[in-house]
Amino acid sequence: MGLVSGKEVLERAYRGGYAIGAFNGTNIEITRAIIEAAEEESAPVFLQLSMGILDYLGFEIGVGMAMAAASSAKVPVVLHLDHGRNLEQCVLCLRNGFTSIMYDGTEKLLEEIRAKEGSKGPDSDTLIKAINSREALERNISETRRIAEIVHACEIPLEAELGRIPRDSDFHAAGYEFDNRSGRLTPEAKSFLESLYVVPDFAEEFVEETGCDSLAIACGSIHGMLAPLRPLNIRRIEEIASRVDIPLVLHGTSGVLQKIEDAEKFDLVLEKDEGSIQEAISAGIAKINVSTDLQKVFLKSVEENFPEKDSGGNLRKIFAGAREKLKDRIRFYIRLFGSSGKA
Repeated sequence: MGLVSGKEVLERAYRGGYAIGAFNGTNIEITRAIIEAAEEESAPVFLQLSMGILDYLGFEIGVGMAMAAASSAKVPVVLHLDHGRNLEQCVLCLRNGFTSIMYDGTEKLLEEIRAKEGSKGPDSDTLIKAINSREALERNISETRRIAEIVHACEIPLEAELGRIPRDSDFHAAGYEFDNRSGRLTPEAKSFLESLYVVPDFAEEFVEETGCDSLAIACGSIHGMLAPLRPLNIRRIEEIASRVDIPLVLHGTSGVLQKIEDAEKFDLVLEKDEGSIQEAISAGIAKINVSTDLQKVFLKSVEENFPEKDSGGNLRKIFAGAREKLKDRIRFYIRLFGSSGKA
């Protein structure tokens, strides 16, 4: 089927009670693994590129690589801009054939705060105000609405974001300890995380005013985690889903509890409103982003198969082996999300 718009495949997943995997094509090996895994599972897939990836690869090379991979695929592939941060980036990707766009108004505002304060991140109070204040909401609505009008004029869907899906740097800047290997939080750090969740009233107003096609929400996940240990607030997802009739998107999935039965394995005590990826899908999540875990699997395979320092080595064989390991991991996620056989 090849390159398709994200609108129809995401709507079908939302109505069908499953989620589509969205994987970042950081290099050619990872990109090939994404496409080949989707083909083997007969699953639709989002092939994502961020501006960071495109800067690394070179814009024309990165887009050319992704476009060739998507267009030649035997399954539906959505070429998606991940975390676009301004109008110029979104328009540039539209002009170069992307079939889904994300605008992250939250991240844009935080970039401005960092530039003004000359620090790596705002303190706790500043961050919370920047995320869930009326002023921040109205600004995000205004900017997202403008971009939605342009994106929709090209018959392409727009993903927007509300709340803040934090990174470890957000915790550190706010004065809280956080270990991205365990994901365990002190009561104070957990309260900080929850203060960044999407406010359901804001979500309803935001979707109505902007016309965005899908919404990435903060509901417990944390970007950059190295193990799947964080539960999600399923009740918050359900509250938002009851107010907005569009697909919801989960970011930071590498660190999210995958199945409810895994809680016992990891010695986690879940609160009554908490659950795993599978409960999140039932609650309304229809697109799930994965990046950190893919890079971890790829690098681990390269390290294990890299020859001694001075003995030379065939990079093609080393990378091909890593690609196969990665493909197995992507197939695992596709099955976990319920999109296998949905192409």
